[in-house]
Amino acid sequence: MQPIPDRRKISPFLVFFLIHSMQVGAGVLGFQRVISKNAGYDGWISVILAGLFTHIIIFLMYLILEKSDGDLVSAHTLAFGKWIGNLFNFIFVIYFSLLVITIMRTYIEVLQVWMYPRLSTFIFSLIFLILVYYIVKGGVRTITGTAFFGTVLPSYLLLTFGFTFQYADFRNILPVFDHSVKDLLISTKNMSLTYLGYESILMLYPFVKNAKKSQKYAHWGLLLTTTIYTFIALISFAFFSQKQLEKTVWATLSMWKIVEMPFVERFEYIGIANWCLVILPNVCISIWCASRILKRMTPMKHKHTLLIICLICVSALSFFTDRKEVNLLNDMSNKIGFYINYFYIPSLLVFVIIMKKVRHKQQ
Repeated sequence: MQPIPDRRKISPFLVFFLIHSMQVGAGVLGFQRVISKNAGYDGWISVILAGLFTHIIIFLMYLILEKSDGDLVSAHTLAFGKWIGNLFNFIFVIYFSLLVITIMRTYIEVLQVWMYPRLSTFIFSLIFLILVYYIVKGGVRTITGTAFFGTVLPSYLLLTFGFTFQYADFRNILPVFDHSVKDLLISTKNMSLTYLGYESILMLYPFVKNAKKSQKYAHWGLLLTTTIYTFIALISFAFFSQKQLEKTVWATLSMWKIVEMPFVERFEYIGIANWCLVILPNVCISIWCASRILKRMTPMKHKHTLLIICLICVSALSFFTDRKEVNLLNDMSNKIGFYINYFYIPSLLVFVIIMKKVRHKQQ
């Protein structure tokens, strides 16, 4: 791997925004129903558990990156060699592309259900990905700027949950630990889709100055994500009854419907429009990771691999037409992300450590 010039690198503290912006996406709008399906009002505990497990996985990822002295492609080459390593690299190209498709299709469904029923999936995704192509082509520093503004500008939306306090009954959450450990773990697994995206650090690592120092900022970003999700979960459980949660697909949007201001009547429209800023860095980072891995695997230039990934995503988005298919897409991403993070990443670390010792002895 060729060394990255400093002018293309970012400061370690900016990893905070990259990790956090990657984890906060369309899932925030409706994760409450998913976690309450098995754990009920104890679902907020599964949010914290999922956050704790993610801290462990990020720690393991940094160990892999330090041992391999590069990125994910370098780790695969060290652990499995060039040809088998490229097979695993291609799996991650598919995975990051799948994240793009899942994020965008979920957001487009929100637009179609709440605002524009006749919105064309193909037209919207094409226009949106043209913008993404322009941003990603600018490099990691441009993407990081998008992540920064995608975190700071929509942050005011958290204040709007204050309108729900007058209708909330926090006694709903009691008694705590009213469900079995099995139910909590199933709910934690279901929550894993909402936390997905932090795997991008496996490719962003070489583009960070003093990359080892960025680990604490990655953990701080995850801590903020966990805090926000826990806060929204607690507010939702205090606002909705159990039966209402079972039937409410977009709980966050439903809470925004009660927001009343002198200058706006339907605040959920503003929330949905602003959420475009939130998913923009999600899509930019995921597409950059997929195209970067493909570029490292082949002799093609990055602008060409970027165009290929964008065209694949635009084409694939049009195949998911109804709620059932979008649910299937989310479930598939959830399962693949779960196994990659909680099974493959620890296994990769073991292979990297073994091969590192073998090569050290050979030398």
